[in-house]
Amino acid sequence: MRIKVGLLFSLMLGSQAFGQAETILFPFDVTFETGDAWSHEGRKYRLFGVQSCIRGTHFREPEGPDADCGLRSLASLAALFSTGTVGCQPVGTAKDAATFVVCAANIDDATVDVGTALISSGAAFAATLPSGAPVSAAYAVAELAAKDSRRGLWEGSFEHPADVLLGGQ
Repeated sequence: MRIKVGLLFSLMLGSQAFGQAETILFPFDVTFETGDAWSHEGRKYRLFGVQSCIRGTHFREPEGPDADCGLRSLASLAALFSTGTVGCQPVGTAKDAATFVVCAANIDDATVDVGTALISSGAAFAATLPSGAPVSAAYAVAELAAKDSRRGLWEGSFEHPADVLLGGQ
């Protein structure tokens, strides 16, 4: 099971320094594991501050059958990787040796933050600490905007991943 989002922050504080790390460029041929994690060349990467829908949880469109919410998030991440060059800056290491990254994608000559793109489109969510506070205030604002506009997953019904992860405490 994924590391609880609340551990992200504490893991970041205890991780090695990545201040001068080089940007990692990813081709489309990465292996997507979730809507916020992938592997490439034997290493696992996870978007910092982003929480995708959890695989195996349900999403229902307003007038449609149930679908796997986590697979919808995964498809959105994969689509974003397929549209342009994605470069990531390492920011820490998790206990499972995944590298936390902040990423930018070059799409149609514009550079966009991958986390913001996923969250503002309603394909993912702002990760939260166990207290319920967001890991990133900017991502929390993007999530509220997607929710208010009923974009992406917010158009239907689902169990919010923060509720799933934090409810298990």
